[in-house]
Amino acid sequence: MDEKFFIEVNCQQKSHGEARICGDVFLSKRVREEGRIITVLSDGMGHGVKANLLATLTATMAVNFTKEHKGVRKSAEIIMKTLPEDSVRRISYSTFTIVEIDAEGEVHITEYENPRTLIIRGARLFEPEWNCMVLGDERMAGKEVLSALFRPRKEDRIVFCSDGVTQSGLGTEKYPNGWGIENLQHFIEDAIREEQDISAARLSAKVVNKANQNDSFYPLDDISCAVIYFREPRRLMIFSGPPQDPAVDPMFTGLLRQFDGKKIICGATTGDMVAREWGERITDENVQYDPDLPPVSHMNGVELITEGILTLSKVSELLKKYNNNYVPGKGPADEIVRHILDSDEIHFLAGTGINTAHQDPNMPVELELRRTVVHRIARTLEEKFLKEVTMKFF
Repeated sequence: MDEKFFIEVNCQQKSHGEARICGDVFLSKRVREEGRIITVLSDGMGHGVKANLLATLTATMAVNFTKEHKGVRKSAEIIMKTLPEDSVRRISYSTFTIVEIDAEGEVHITEYENPRTLIIRGARLFEPEWNCMVLGDERMAGKEVLSALFRPRKEDRIVFCSDGVTQSGLGTEKYPNGWGIENLQHFIEDAIREEQDISAARLSAKVVNKANQNDSFYPLDDISCAVIYFREPRRLMIFSGPPQDPAVDPMFTGLLRQFDGKKIICGATTGDMVAREWGERITDENVQYDPDLPPVSHMNGVELITEGILTLSKVSELLKKYNNNYVPGKGPADEIVRHILDSDEIHFLAGTGINTAHQDPNMPVELELRRTVVHRIARTLEEKFLKEVTMKFF
């Protein structure tokens, strides 16, 4: 990849009417050993459980076939042969968009009957060369699959959605034929002009909220919008635990001080060590927002200081439960989750010195050693949120 940038991936969704299950399915996977990212958005016909099952089958096959390097034609044919089809209208029961970013940084887009994928460069539409593949199998004769290949630049955004977005407002006085792809494009361009560094999460949420508004806040179809944003990495270091050898305290705290990004300290002992080495004072808050955790503290040069292992354990739980409906609280763990989700690269700097307070047999059984909790958080961040994570233990 010629440029070093972070690839932020996010999808926001809203179900049809009052349905609890969305008939659109979004999957993303990082093939770390090959440096690839695969994302798929599939729209099952109709809505509810049946649509969700069909979309899940489609998205899962698309991810697996792409991971196995099957060609566009082969993947499309297998998927479409597997899926049932409306016998009268000859309409497939599921559509899909596949966006793969390979190890060389090139983007491959494969699209079948979803609204056109938009590539926004700066705040204007960028049109790659699209190829139309007409399938020749008897059952699929005449069906078209679109594909495109291009090399992204920093600040590019790829936006793909289900037709619940482009058809929102259908039949209304303002949008008798639906909102449409052109209105979607202009909406995205305006949003980027207003907020040049708007995140993938925020932009996809704005699109979904607008489509929901077009439907008078009662969606006539499942609404999904996925955004991939190529940008400068936002970096966060989480520093927890004293090292086994106190002689390396100056070097250990120096790594934190030199870090170019936001900094969080987890652990009172760790905070005292940093304050001592930096010649800073720690101020404590008196308000306890989380009954399970002590209040946060503050010091110049870091975002916040929290309790250690218990807070990290709760961070792990919150990240596992996180979904698009999650509303962060004001507690220390919630604050850390908020910073993590707003960052792209998360660097853990952790000491392996044993805190004697955690050897108390009356402490909860779930309480684990720092190394184990950090590894668990890292795995969740890599697999669920596609974050870049590094860990260094002393």
